[in-house]
Amino acid sequence: MPATSSDSLQHLREENLRLKKINRALIERVEAGSSLSEAPYAAFEHAAALAEQVRERTSELTRLNTQLHQEIRERKMMEASLLEAKQEAEAANVSKSKFLTAVSHDLLQPLNAARLFTSALEEKQLEPVTSQLVTSASRSLNDVESLLRTLVDISKLDAGAVQPDKACFCLAELLDNLGSEYQQVAASKNLQFNWVSTQAWVETDQHLLARILRNFLANALRYTPAGGRLLLGCRRQAGSLLIQVWDTGLGIPEDRLEDIFQEFQRVQLEPVNGKDQGLGLGLAIVDKMARMLGHPVRVASWLGKGSMFSVEVPRVRATEISRLSTDTLLSKQKCLNLARVWVLDNDPAICEGMQQLLESWGCQVITATHAVELEQQAIRDPLGPQLLVVDYHLDKQESGLDVVRLLKSRLQKEPAVLVITANHSHQLKAEVKREGYQLLYKPVRPLRLRQALGQLLG
Repeated sequence: MPATSSDSLQHLREENLRLKKINRALIERVEAGSSLSEAPYAAFEHAAALAEQVRERTSELTRLNTQLHQEIRERKMMEASLLEAKQEAEAANVSKSKFLTAVSHDLLQPLNAARLFTSALEEKQLEPVTSQLVTSASRSLNDVESLLRTLVDISKLDAGAVQPDKACFCLAELLDNLGSEYQQVAASKNLQFNWVSTQAWVETDQHLLARILRNFLANALRYTPAGGRLLLGCRRQAGSLLIQVWDTGLGIPEDRLEDIFQEFQRVQLEPVNGKDQGLGLGLAIVDKMARMLGHPVRVASWLGKGSMFSVEVPRVRATEISRLSTDTLLSKQKCLNLARVWVLDNDPAICEGMQQLLESWGCQVITATHAVELEQQAIRDPLGPQLLVVDYHLDKQESGLDVVRLLKSRLQKEPAVLVITANHSHQLKAEVKREGYQLLYKPVRPLRLRQALGQLLG
């Protein structure tokens, strides 16, 4: 009997629990379906709260929309200002380009003539007093050329007017040319200069690399006391070559090593070798050119002991390229004697200076200021010259390259061609290279001119 009562009680409890669950579910469903009818005030309060939220949200969206329209108007005004500034900058850049063209041609033209005259005089046997005057004039012209080149270079780099023209070449010729040139300059300053040549091949813009190394060497000469030593050489690395310039100069403080690559920055106000003609732009030009080429530049210095500047260039396998030995290049310079050379330049002073200089090297020279003069010469002498030296910019918008094409059609034998210009444009460089000619920039250095003639006539 007790067991039976216990079972019945348990059954009733479970049934009661089940009924409670059903009741709860029914209540929830009824409340959910009939909340408006059973609690109208609560529903009204809920609706009012929703309306207030909608009003606040609408007000916030209206404010954000107004702010967005204001920002759009301000952005349009800013874009208009930027467009106007861009147009002004482009106009200024065009004006700057015209100025650079004028500087490159109109100023370098008479400077080039003066350099040719002084170089021709230096080749002659003169009285000691006269020789000293010629040397002083030549040195002053070098200073003017250096300043002008520096200003033009920094302007062209800033304007993006310089484009690298990379090619593979053997470093021997470049290092030997620089070594021969700066050995004489160093000797005049009572400095010992040595260079170590190399047969390594590199891939870079030869002209820009030469400018970088010239700036390194010029700084080393300027800030190394008399009796000091300079060294130009290379160190091989995996896939690259470090071209280094060492000196025993005064050195640079460690906290100024980064400053020296900024424009118009000089560690010392006065050099130790002669009057300073620099503007503090040489290393700034180096930095811009090296960045353009993608060649890292490094400097290390020790106060009172000296400095080392280097540029890292990519190296290529020499076996992949046909190469000329340094001995062959030097032997070509002997071909100047009795070489027939025709010179075309619209500046009579350039023609006269070029004739004086080339004849002092043993060449047989004919000069002309107009293309028609050389056309008539070609009729009289159809054999023509071994070498044509032409200025690119002639009178009446005439191009030296057009004159070369005309003369080649009149001559029995095709001559070698050297184009001289102050135009550093990438397009001209590519055109001259495509025609198979050689290019030199004004003002022409006599040593570089002689090397170019030797290569072409060889």
